[in-house]
Amino acid sequence: MASHKILVIDDSRVIRNMVRDMLPKGNFQVLEAKDGVEGLNCIRQERPNLIMLDFLLPRMSGWEVFQQIQSQAELQTIPLVLMSGRREEVTEKISEPFEFFEFIEKPFEQKELIEAIKSAMAKSRLPRPRAAAPAAVAAPTGSADMEAMNQKMQKMQAEIDLLKKQMAQLLAFVKQKLK
Repeated sequence: MASHKILVIDDSRVIRNMVRDMLPKGNFQVLEAKDGVEGLNCIRQERPNLIMLDFLLPRMSGWEVFQQIQSQAELQTIPLVLMSGRREEVTEKISEPFEFFEFIEKPFEQKELIEAIKSAMAKSRLPRPRAAAPAAVAAPTGSADMEAMNQKMQKMQAEIDLLKKQMAQLLAFVKQKLK
């Protein structure tokens, strides 16, 4: 019997199978859930040793599952690896640095997965503040938070400028092909 239960919550069968194939053989029982509701039910029933959670899920989003996990002290101690194809989707809701869980960007290699799991296990053992509001919903206060917000805005503006440039290049290419 496997000594560790890993729950993979992802609507993509490909990702669930990929994670299963990347884990060392024999040490893990991989449980699967294809949406947030199924995942949360599995967390409560099976008490996995590790949760791998996709951020975009049907029925209940990964963000909502994450909030449920963070609101219950007995679930907070389970190592958590959040997965997404776009880091920005996660950082819109949860500010970095990610203190109590690990993040891995899809697609990922086996080495990245193993490192993320090790990091998530270490982070899950960190002491947590009691009855503190989750960092994701805390209102910005002080000059450090304002500076962080300004940096985020500058980064977003740079991304917008890049997208505008790419759109202009694409438009010029299409116009050239239509001639």
